[in-house]
Amino acid sequence: MLKIRSTAHLLLLISFSIFSSATERVIPTDSFVLTEHKTEIKGKRISYSAKTGTQPVWDDEGKPVATLFYTYYQRTDIKDNSKRPLIMSFNGGPGSASVWMHVAYTGPRILNIDDEGYPVQPYGVQTNPYSILDVADIVFVNPVNTGYSRVLEDENGEMMSKEDQKAMFFGVNADIEYLAEWLNTFVTRNERWRSPKYLIGESYGTTRVSGLALALQNQQWMYLNGVVLVSPTEIGIERAGPVEAANRLPYFAATAWHHNKLSDDLQAKDLYDVLGEVEAYTINQYIPAIARGGFISEQEKAETIKQVARYSGLSEKAVEQSNLDISNAFFWKELLRDEGKTIGRLDSRYIGIDKKETGDRPDYWAELTSWLHSFTPAINHYLRAELKYETDIKYNMFGSVRPWDRTGNNSGENLRLAMAQNPYLNVLIQSGYYDGATNYFDAKYTMWQLDPSGKMKDRMSFKGYRSGHMMYLRRADLELSNEDLREFILNTLPAEGEAARYPR
Repeated sequence: MLKIRSTAHLLLLISFSIFSSATERVIPTDSFVLTEHKTEIKGKRISYSAKTGTQPVWDDEGKPVATLFYTYYQRTDIKDNSKRPLIMSFNGGPGSASVWMHVAYTGPRILNIDDEGYPVQPYGVQTNPYSILDVADIVFVNPVNTGYSRVLEDENGEMMSKEDQKAMFFGVNADIEYLAEWLNTFVTRNERWRSPKYLIGESYGTTRVSGLALALQNQQWMYLNGVVLVSPTEIGIERAGPVEAANRLPYFAATAWHHNKLSDDLQAKDLYDVLGEVEAYTINQYIPAIARGGFISEQEKAETIKQVARYSGLSEKAVEQSNLDISNAFFWKELLRDEGKTIGRLDSRYIGIDKKETGDRPDYWAELTSWLHSFTPAINHYLRAELKYETDIKYNMFGSVRPWDRTGNNSGENLRLAMAQNPYLNVLIQSGYYDGATNYFDAKYTMWQLDPSGKMKDRMSFKGYRSGHMMYLRRADLELSNEDLREFILNTLPAEGEAARYPR
């Protein structure tokens, strides 16, 4: 290995990989840049390093077939990392880069945005005073074709076929298998085997980390202390039919409350009080009503229409014409239709403008355009200007990974089994009340169904926020959600001498 140290304390480590000429856009197979930094978290100064680079994915013959781009933050004013937690962080998509939580949630630097999460210029990053780096080191991992991660050519300069790529990288179980192997190498290289370990995933990343929890234990013999599910998907837990339809209502109520579309008596209540009332109605009355389908009595149907309209902010006519089953897309178009506006999918606080007020779904997602507005320039600037990682490869906010093989998705059951096998393993779920893509009540339902026995429910917890899919974009929730993470980490570290065992 070649080591170069500059007066700016920049350590550049480059592998023996043969680099192509400067005119070719290629990413090094195995390399990193190490920079040193200081920051302030919760009023205390800390020192940390940022290791930014690539690490190979090998095939069964030990040949590199892809390389994954990562950023690893490690606190440097801690001498012994054997008790210091390591957080392994993934975003979702599938096909999304590990950018969202990196520069907006847990990392030491976050976007220049306003207090509600909207982009401001000049684009860039600022200090994150709430980062969990004070209590844990973090590695942000980009799966194949996201960020700078890429499939590699073989020794003959040929790329593996699309079918072979799909089989190895682009599916629920393929994704889990190669990432588990990659994490084993990362932990070994960075001497973190003794550290308490955690996985955090957002959106589809929750499917990924739920599956990884068991794969790491049973295939890599790596045991975790915690898994954090941020804005979780269904993780393979069935909730179709009446449950799927009815579970949208608490989210509808939260959004309608935010936009002041509920009746005066409901608007006068705090959001939490409204949601408690709507959740109880959903479980006790709305699901049974939808389950009766066309055979529901006229009286019960009329009463249900009236109550659903009251809680959703929609007209009784709209609820009736939907046969009590209101689609998300229709709700996003309908709630503010009289104002000539639409609302966002991933965060219903965001407002859009369509070409026509007619129709049953918005023209575009107002929240996603806003986020890409601020995230894309920020991550491209940050990696090059502050972390000193320079490449002409395009940073893929969203990469080509489709068609994605979703067969055999047992990630939720795998997480349950991992918890049963490992008494140390705890789960935290974090959701935004205004998230219409992975709504918070679905997340609660998933938690309830994760362990039907109820024997492990004391190791599961749920936290909700007055924001959307990326609840941390709102400044108040950035502070609160990081603090919830910090408490989860500290509370799941075993006491001195506490063994991983179930009491008799």
